[in-house]
Amino acid sequence: MAIKTYKSISRDGKRIMTMDEFKQWLKKFDADNDGRISKEELRNAIYETGERFARWKSRRAIKSADADGNGFIDENEITNLVDFADKYLGVRVIYI
Repeated sequence: MAIKTYKSISRDGKRIMTMDEFKQWLKKFDADNDGRISKEELRNAIYETGERFARWKSRRAIKSADADGNGFIDENEITNLVDFADKYLGVRVIYI
């Protein structure tokens, strides 16, 4: 289930996902099943979307979303990652 296959597209061209869909998509890339997303796991997720500069974007996403500075995105920091996805990945997450 890659992001680019979602059929809901906003008027500004961003793919629309619910928060649950976004979390499920991220969970698919949690290779070690620890419930957190590492920079490498996020890079794989960004790469699969077809986005360019996946390495740079994953570093920047971790830096902007990782509130506690442990190098991972955990459940409490997902909303920070949502903001990054809206700005840099062309994904709008809706809360329903």
